[in-house]
Amino acid sequence: MKEAERKELKEKIIATIQILKADIEALKELVRPIAPENAIGRISRMDAINNKSINEAALRKASLRYAALKEALQKIDDADFGICANCRHVIPIGRLLLRPQSRSCVKCAY
Repeated sequence: MKEAERKELKEKIIATIQILKADIEALKELVRPIAPENAIGRISRMDAINNKSINEAALRKASLRYAALKEALQKIDDADFGICANCRHVIPIGRLLLRPQSRSCVKCAY
């Protein structure tokens, strides 16, 4: 991987981490317990519970991606970063720009 590509990828990872951090904080607010004393009605309460479970799933997904990106940022300067873990070929920079946490090339990912 060329140094300019590595720098571009590092900047993208850092920017994505910042966005995810804000998203995670917002989702944490949305998944707070719903107090039973809130008089919101039966149907509204059911909607609130459903929305809470959707937001919990989004929070789990965002947290996993955040952790994977933090790990990728730590390993970006390693000599084998950008090398497929399976076939040992170079992962195209386009794939890394879309999914910096990728450890495999497109061929091995499927």
